[in-house]
Amino acid sequence: MGRLPRRRRPECETTGVLVGVVSDTHGHLDPRLLDVLAGVEAILHAGDVGSLAVLEGLASIAPVHAVRGNNDAPLGGLGLPERLDVELEGLRVHVVHELASARPQPGTKVVVFGHSHRQLCEWRDGRLYLNPGAAGRRGFHALQTAALLRVEAGIPAVEPLVLGPRLRM
Repeated sequence: MGRLPRRRRPECETTGVLVGVVSDTHGHLDPRLLDVLAGVEAILHAGDVGSLAVLEGLASIAPVHAVRGNNDAPLGGLGLPERLDVELEGLRVHVVHELASARPQPGTKVVVFGHSHRQLCEWRDGRLYLNPGAAGRRGFHALQTAALLRVEAGIPAVEPLVLGPRLRM
């Protein structure tokens, strides 16, 4: 399980870690996404990345931890794993593209997933399930979305984000 690196913050800011959560970019890195992720300490991408350029663009903001999605398969999976476990401020997070493929380990408190292009943030049996929706242009969704995950003292708090109407291709 990888630990996310910490970036220095001014003393007046809150403690904990702020993480951007995205999925289903499908090769499109929306400037609105870059704006809302400014200042995060890490980014979790729940698959259907669509290109290495998306990963590189996100990495210009913060370290990226990503999994492959079903649409990344024709691209050789972009060298990404199917599942990923990370630790944030003592909180275990499991990242996967399709929820049916999730295999969270005991002690995992958050499962991040994508694929449906629908935002979801709900607790089930003591575990938080978070789908940031779709940040890309491909799909049936009307709005492009993402999320912020703040973890402080092992406790997660989610802020769903709406980037705006889905941009036409």
